[in-house]
Amino acid sequence: MRNILFIFLGGGVGSVARYLMSYFTQKLWTVNSFPMGTFLVNIVGCLIIGFLTSYFVKVDSYLKYLLITGFCGGFTTFSTFSVENYSLWQNQDYFTLILYVILSVVVGFGAVVLGMKLQTIN
Repeated sequence: MRNILFIFLGGGVGSVARYLMSYFTQKLWTVNSFPMGTFLVNIVGCLIIGFLTSYFVKVDSYLKYLLITGFCGGFTTFSTFSVENYSLWQNQDYFTLILYVILSVVVGFGAVVLGMKLQTIN
């Protein structure tokens, strides 16, 4: 039951952090129709989850529920990514659509690897 409470709390904090980061990114850094807010949130989330996963492989702790399942689960958002891609497709902005998908997958994977490498440095 404690794990569910930690997931709940982490998810709430992660969701608020996602909203704030996405909001301010879009407000301060607009690149045409590219959804920079969601892109940045998902890349930062990949970096964090890579770092935390690498750490919690060595240290078994209830905090993994708070930080990985809760915070990272609430922070990153595949559903928003998908609806933004649909919108780009509807607007026939195919170049941005393809760029967004490829960059999100490639840079996201790279951020997970980087996060895991950063953890092994400690």
